[in-house]
Amino acid sequence: MARRVGILGGTFDPIHCGHLDAATAAEALLGLNGMLVIPSHVPPHRPPPVASSYHRFAMVSLAVAGRTGWRASDLELRDNARSFTFATLQKLHGQGYAPGELFFVIGADAFADIMNWVNYPAILDYAHFAVVARPGHRIADALVQLPALAGRMVRPPVDSTGAPLIILLDAPTPDVSSTAIRERRARGESIAGLVPDSVRQHIEQHELYSSAGAERRESDSAPASAAGRLHG
Repeated sequence: MARRVGILGGTFDPIHCGHLDAATAAEALLGLNGMLVIPSHVPPHRPPPVASSYHRFAMVSLAVAGRTGWRASDLELRDNARSFTFATLQKLHGQGYAPGELFFVIGADAFADIMNWVNYPAILDYAHFAVVARPGHRIADALVQLPALAGRMVRPPVDSTGAPLIILLDAPTPDVSSTAIRERRARGESIAGLVPDSVRQHIEQHELYSSAGAERRESDSAPASAAGRLHG
């Protein structure tokens, strides 16, 4: 069987049902036989993550548990540099993956900004880009917003053996964001149904994104800083 591996990257601060539903849709519509979920270390175009790399990787690991062929990857977390998609895809090429075997799953909202990505337009030759509709961002809009790329945009089913394509996937995904989840936690509101239950339990157990957790981290930082000065 030919390898058809999905790549789902992001800050995942935290990972939520919107991320997972987009990847699940790509898996089903494109016949993927694997999914690598890769938390970024330092996102290049966003503020630093609120949760640590440890917690974000733990949440991703919990989210993919029990999903056949899905795997949490620390490929970007092992590198202290900023996380660029082109560099990650190049690393996967170095591990033996051909561009035609990789399907980079991305929301239509994020793909609308693709022309500003580092190494554009060459990055589009590093993997297929599976663009999934998001609330407020219809797949049909991609043709209007990015007319220069319309010639390589297709809809499934597709023959992935040729040059990498931009595959438009018109699948429903929930209207949820990591920002909204963090805001709900800060207000003490429930996030049930927005993240997998195992992820919710991890967030609550470690008081992530809550005012109580922030206060605890601030109180813990003072002695840690003092110790650092003492031994520095």
